[in-house]
Amino acid sequence: MPDEATVYVGDQAHIPYGPRPAAELVRFSEGITRFLLAQGCKAVVVACNSASAAALKPLRRTFPDVPFVGMEPAVKPAAEHTRSGVVVVLATPATLQGELFTATTERHAHGVRVIGEPCPGLVRQIEAGRARDPETEVLLRGFLAAGLADGADQVVLACTHYPFVIDTIRALAGPAVDVIDPAPAVVRRLRDVLVERGLVAAPAAGAPASHRFFTTGDDVRAFARAVHDLVGAPAKAQGLGWREEGGSLGVHAFER
Repeated sequence: MPDEATVYVGDQAHIPYGPRPAAELVRFSEGITRFLLAQGCKAVVVACNSASAAALKPLRRTFPDVPFVGMEPAVKPAAEHTRSGVVVVLATPATLQGELFTATTERHAHGVRVIGEPCPGLVRQIEAGRARDPETEVLLRGFLAAGLADGADQVVLACTHYPFVIDTIRALAGPAVDVIDPAPAVVRRLRDVLVERGLVAAPAAGAPASHRFFTTGDDVRAFARAVHDLVGAPAKAQGLGWREEGGSLGVHAFER
């Protein structure tokens, strides 16, 4: 979808999301959604498995006119393609403990052993620009060890940070193991939603679509470097301060 402009918010003020309670993730996700809508966004991708597990249903209730596309652990294709009957899902604790993961596994993994492997520390390594460091490889080797020893031939990446270390995972897992990145399926789903709602962008006349990046964290320069290193975008980003509003309602807003 080369003609679609994007606005990305990285919530560095609150990462990692994995260990946080669901109620917090709902509040953060609502605050981010309000900001995105104020920027003119026509659809929202909840590009986080932990946030999708906790907040996707509440978001759809709170913003009924907004199309949301969430992340779902790719257990279905893994279960369909496994030859050994063993699948490893690399994820955060919030994803593994969420209803979405449980429901997806129960629905699609009949007769398949699904090993949920939490990966503490991996998100921080990637956020800090250490995706290719030896320390990160040591972490990944430990996360994969039990599942591979049990004969897993499918590894599901159930966190949107993990594709940035997919090459290392593939090297450690070996050629007999499939490593599944759900991102392409999410993009296809977003495209279908835009087509269904008549929201597809018209072809750009000359100028390419814009892609803007925001962070809620304090170190905007570090975020800009990460954006550049991870996705190849120009090293420019804008900072947003996070603040609470509304007392017990837990409404969030951003300050420029």
